[in-house]
Amino acid sequence: MTQPIRKPNRLIREKSPYLLQHALNPVDWYAWGGEAFEKAERENKPIFLSVGYSTCHWCHVMERESFENADIAELLNQYFVPVKVDREELPDLDRLYMDYVQSTTGRGGWPMSVWLTPDRNPFYGGSYFPPEERYGMTGFTTILLSIAQLWQSDEQKIREASSGFFSDLAAFSANRSAELPDNDEAQKNCFRWLESTVDPKFGGFGGAPKFPRPVLLNFLFNHAYHSGNQTDRKKALEMALFTLRKMAEGGIHDLVSVAGKGGGGFARYSTDERWHVPHFEKMLYDNAQLAISYLEAYQCSGETFYRSVAGDIFNYVLCDMTSPEGGFYSAEDADSLESESDTEKREGAFYLWSADELRETIGNEEHAAIFAFVYGVRAEGNALNDPHGEFTGRNILMLQATIEETAVKFGKTAAEIRDVLDEARGRLFTARSRRPRPFLDDKILTSWNALMISALAKGYRVLHHEPYLAAARKAAAFLLDTLYDRKSGRLLRRYRDGSAAIAGKVDDYAFFVQALLDLYEASFETAYLQIALEIAELQNTLFYDELHGGYFSSASDDHTVPVRQKESYDGAEPTANSISALNLLRLGELTGKEEFSNKAEELFSSFGTTLASQSHALPQMLVALNFARKRRCRILFSGELHAPEMDRLRAVAGERYLPGTVVMHASAELAALQHVPEPIPHDDLVPQASVCIDRTCLLPVREPEQLAELLDRGVQ
Repeated sequence: MTQPIRKPNRLIREKSPYLLQHALNPVDWYAWGGEAFEKAERENKPIFLSVGYSTCHWCHVMERESFENADIAELLNQYFVPVKVDREELPDLDRLYMDYVQSTTGRGGWPMSVWLTPDRNPFYGGSYFPPEERYGMTGFTTILLSIAQLWQSDEQKIREASSGFFSDLAAFSANRSAELPDNDEAQKNCFRWLESTVDPKFGGFGGAPKFPRPVLLNFLFNHAYHSGNQTDRKKALEMALFTLRKMAEGGIHDLVSVAGKGGGGFARYSTDERWHVPHFEKMLYDNAQLAISYLEAYQCSGETFYRSVAGDIFNYVLCDMTSPEGGFYSAEDADSLESESDTEKREGAFYLWSADELRETIGNEEHAAIFAFVYGVRAEGNALNDPHGEFTGRNILMLQATIEETAVKFGKTAAEIRDVLDEARGRLFTARSRRPRPFLDDKILTSWNALMISALAKGYRVLHHEPYLAAARKAAAFLLDTLYDRKSGRLLRRYRDGSAAIAGKVDDYAFFVQALLDLYEASFETAYLQIALEIAELQNTLFYDELHGGYFSSASDDHTVPVRQKESYDGAEPTANSISALNLLRLGELTGKEEFSNKAEELFSSFGTTLASQSHALPQMLVALNFARKRRCRILFSGELHAPEMDRLRAVAGERYLPGTVVMHASAELAALQHVPEPIPHDDLVPQASVCIDRTCLLPVREPEQLAELLDRGVQ
């Protein structure tokens, strides 16, 4: 039977993949903006705001159940002005209304459903709603009819009750300043909180669902480095390394990858405590941050396991998530078709295997048995946490035996077992590549691309792999050419399908400044440092709160949101305030401009209340605070930049975990930026490194062993 042709709604004009997914709904969707607001005012209708993202599983469910339902669409169109928002395009708007939902319901998530007065004050909200009563939840139809009736009978009461939310938010944002705790108390409190919540059996913090939250791992490595308490130092390192190992062994990690071809990387979170059963969407921001976590784990431990996981993430992003122009795509969906003939997508279909499929694909019975032993494959399926029976008879690969254990069980050498597993993974990768792929959200976001640039720059410094630096440079060039206005210095947030749009948010500025600083330290191209300096100064102009301190999420002339907020929680992504604090301190060290360090101190004070009472909410800011308070190190390289001797010196610094350290290369361009006398032409010098610890500079050294001794003994 031929399906009727659906008439597209206004969203067909948008570029967001998430909005375009809803362009054929019978709901008369509007994008967030003047057209929707004018209609709401003119017809005196509440706004129904639906916020999500293209790879959100429950967003797809609510669309299928409700937004494609003609009867529900009729209710929405008749009584409301329906508005769709891609949270990844407008993160400040998403945070604003998510604060309302969380404060009124005690929880939040996506899809986010909020009802607003015509002047955009929220008065009712929630997340996913089933179309009819189910799971003990009120049905969406019932809610729509109830709100429509209440608006008709009690509009004035609704308006009055909702009018105070924005003013309360603004007051809360202004009242965070306080003196910072003394004697590293904020850092100690965060560490104690992590100690109390760590899962000693499976790693991570708290129970299911478990999110990676790399900012916590950043803090633990940093605390281990700076803590004077040897017991705390050991414990912090153990918690971070154990968590990263358990995650890498779990189903949250795509264990089917081939170097140079793709696969691998991490899903967004695990639904169970074992990191086994994920929601299968893969996000760029998670993988960028986790790449850095695994690099730092390798720096701190020297264990090649962590280096290989970092390499796996880079392989995934460079093979599967990179545009021809060099930018990085945003995400891959959790849902996909099991075969081309299917019509309904299924969560995790791309990644699941039956025991028979695995045996047939691997081909050799003994090899299949080895693979099943290592990855916990069972005929009945291996998902212990499967409340809806979605994974019956299916297996989510998870490392459940070591190479050594497997070698003993099957009477083979460790090398033979590795060869068997490598060949099996290659066969599975080839077979999987014939399946329908999950949907790719191919928009390119400045902030998330910046996180990936930082990861690749660090990957180059730690692993000395030239393609990582080349990819970071290419991505930065794409952002500078496409999403950066060189005349005004302003950033745009999103590029897709030939269109660059949406005024940059503070995350875009802060994360890109960080990326440019990381690129400078990886390449020593002073142009990156110069642009970072210019963007940071503009960020101060556009976003900084001169009255109370801290950075607003939206620019002073950005009227997208009804009220400007300051983000104060380092969650799945770090806050721009935490990243900016470290940016300011690094810029102060790299340029010699003290005003940057002074502004960082203002920033710390503006979040003093949170740092004093709930420091675990801002672990990334604690990393910046340690940079400000602990011993600092500057390494100045001089001499021929591309000489082999210089490579060896730089490798010594790159291979070590050295928080609180900036690296520079003496050049005429750097001297001009710092407003200091031009150095001796570097080409005439034998490569050497000068180390300054706080305000004491040591004699230059030329041998890698000498530099290693200085760094190992002198920095801590």
